[in-house]
Amino acid sequence: MEPVLDPLADYVRDIPDFPQPGVTFKDITPLLADHAAFASTIDRIAEAYRGRPIHRVIGIEARGFIVAAPVAYKFGAGFTPVRKPGKLPSAVEREEYLLEYGSDILEIHADAVAPGERVLIVDDVLATGGTAAATARLVERLGAEVVGFGFIIELAFLKGREKLDGREIVSLITYE
Repeated sequence: MEPVLDPLADYVRDIPDFPQPGVTFKDITPLLADHAAFASTIDRIAEAYRGRPIHRVIGIEARGFIVAAPVAYKFGAGFTPVRKPGKLPSAVEREEYLLEYGSDILEIHADAVAPGERVLIVDDVLATGGTAAATARLVERLGAEVVGFGFIIELAFLKGREKLDGREIVSLITYE
């Protein structure tokens, strides 16, 4: 599983057998710890959507928050978290989605986005696409428009793009 050549790939550490045997976790903490690599990550995701009005950037729990908040700052946009159940203090909209084995739920504050707002969804990794697709459904149910997605890493062999309905996707590092 070699990455498409990108200098940022040097800052991603493989952790074998985490969180379970047979899984290789892509650890982005070295990338986040390096000022230049982290700045490049934020700048490149923001640059990919430059010139388009972005009213809000959605970050998916939890590592997506780290990337989405500075991308929102670059756009002069608001930041909104999408979280696991029970973590948001006000009225929520929720979306259940399927995982490879079982299901999960995401929540967003019911007043987090307004109808007509243009939203960019950001997370650390695009894997099977279920979490990103569920987030898009939440945003659209609230009346906002999904402009696109930004990811640090894409695990292309898991075919997550297929669940995102041909939407614009920016992935900085792709593992085939």
